[in-house]
Amino acid sequence: MVNLYVTVFILLLLNCCNVILADQNEDKITYLPGQPENADFAQYSGYVTVNNSAGRALFYWLIESPSYSDTNPLVLWLNGGPGCSSVAYGAAEEIGPFHIQNDGNTLYLNPFSWNKLANLLFLESPAGVGFSYSNTSSDLYTAGDSSTAEDSYTFLLRWFDRFPQYKYREFYIAGESYAGHYVPQLSQLIYRRNKGIVNPIINFKGFMVGNAVIDDYHDYIGTFEYWWTHALISDSTYRNLRNSCLSGSSQHPSAICNKALDASDAEFGNIDPYSIFTRPCNSTTTLKRRLRGRYPWMSRAYDPCTETYSSEYFNLPEVQDAMHANVTKVAYPWSTCSDIVGTYWADSPLSMLPIYKELMEAGLRIWVFSGDTDSVVPVTATRYSIDALKLPTVIKWYPWYDRGTVGGWSQVYKGLTFVTVTGAGHEVPLHRPRQAFILFNHFLKNKSMPFV
Repeated sequence: MVNLYVTVFILLLLNCCNVILADQNEDKITYLPGQPENADFAQYSGYVTVNNSAGRALFYWLIESPSYSDTNPLVLWLNGGPGCSSVAYGAAEEIGPFHIQNDGNTLYLNPFSWNKLANLLFLESPAGVGFSYSNTSSDLYTAGDSSTAEDSYTFLLRWFDRFPQYKYREFYIAGESYAGHYVPQLSQLIYRRNKGIVNPIINFKGFMVGNAVIDDYHDYIGTFEYWWTHALISDSTYRNLRNSCLSGSSQHPSAICNKALDASDAEFGNIDPYSIFTRPCNSTTTLKRRLRGRYPWMSRAYDPCTETYSSEYFNLPEVQDAMHANVTKVAYPWSTCSDIVGTYWADSPLSMLPIYKELMEAGLRIWVFSGDTDSVVPVTATRYSIDALKLPTVIKWYPWYDRGTVGGWSQVYKGLTFVTVTGAGHEVPLHRPRQAFILFNHFLKNKSMPFV
């Protein structure tokens, strides 16, 4: 009888494993159209349903490390907006292994892809962003910070069930811009729900955010100061901005604040506010976004129009088939950002600083980095927000180096490391890919940036 129980248990276990492997194999990408032949890593993509009754499902893209994928940490990357795609920005023009050629059809390898150091999980969140969808159309008009964090947490739990080999693995979250809200809020949710669990499935170790929206009041002060000190706006507009916007929300500014922001927009002229010293993309197919809201946008380095190449590539039917995407055949094309989600964004807390304090006290690793040529969430905004934490300094402000050249500056506080990347705009890994790779490597090792 004992042997019978053992046999039944083994059969059930094998059946469970076969189901899991089948689910993974269904999501495996065998080949992406236009992919270079020498790609030596596994990749998976597909949907995880986060709300069965609403029919809400989030799209992910897992890109494993070419070596040591079974031991390297797992890193979840989130872009912000709110309403912008992590596939379009984080994966396709920043930290992913494939970037898109200007023909919109072929890919080339990124020599500084972060998957050389970690397994990368890109998530399009919330529903309505990129390939993520909901069968309940009102979901697109009611998304906010709280629901996004809850859906992302549900996604992770169900994704780990599909990929159990990543359970208990070192896990980090990274992102940029309005993900300065997403990342700490999801981090807090994981931390709180892990409490009391000796060996949690989500082995969360810390987070890293770049050019991040942190605290509306201090972000506004630092942003307006950056515009004024970089001669982007007039003295009178600077005064009007400080008088009309400092008491409001960056996501829902008052009418008088909007008027001052419109004046500053006009004074900026035809520049790329996300990278003020590089030329903008003047393609008629690219919309110039407002300075407020939807933070991550076009690329700005060697080619300022890569956002348009993403729109072309990810709308190709053969690409969607290869990625197991758009399975419901939604009525609208894939886009880099959802205007509906961003326009109707609901709750947006004024400050993430209380969450920072809670997670620092918990001993989690927290790094904040900033490209210094971004005027949308500039380095001064980040410095004012960090200063508001009143943290003791462990290593005072110093230049860090890459091959004998200053790569930026850093200061290590008790509980938080701050790093700037010189010459980088809003999307740091796009403008300074090598320096961003060094930054990521030091974050994973929890090692201060190089002094020489």
